[in-house]
Amino acid sequence: MKPLEQLTAKDIMNPDVVLVYDDMSVHELAATLTDRGISGAPVLDRDGLLVGVVSLSDIVANDGQRSAIRGGEHVGDFFLQGWEDELDETELRPFHVVEDEGMTVADILTSVIYTVHESTDIATMADTMIQGRIHRLVVTRDEGVVGIVSTLDMLKALRGLAA
Repeated sequence: MKPLEQLTAKDIMNPDVVLVYDDMSVHELAATLTDRGISGAPVLDRDGLLVGVVSLSDIVANDGQRSAIRGGEHVGDFFLQGWEDELDETELRPFHVVEDEGMTVADILTSVIYTVHESTDIATMADTMIQGRIHRLVVTRDEGVVGIVSTLDMLKALRGLAA
């Protein structure tokens, strides 16, 4: 393996990118993310253009005003797994998930996209993640999505466990 300071996005990225589309329902999104065991994904429009990113936290109503779907059979369980017995009802209330059947990914996505070219060095990626206070970078080549670098990927690289 290369020395840490020589690692690039291509060296540590996850090339198995789950892409979602802006016209998917929020319920479909929640199922996709939880079924794949991921917390977020790049969003494409139907022309294949990168238009944003979306995460489970975009779905959950944690400020009392933003809402997506009811029930929590997907999202609520992901966030609250193991905490139900530790928190009382007033502490759990801010994490409820409420219904709005008409909402799509386009309604909740974040349009600010942090992308890096696959040749971007690890220090630049770390700086970008810290400054942007983000947990994932979309890795691109020729304007197409080729991978994701998450905070977990960065930690693996730091520990010498990158792919």
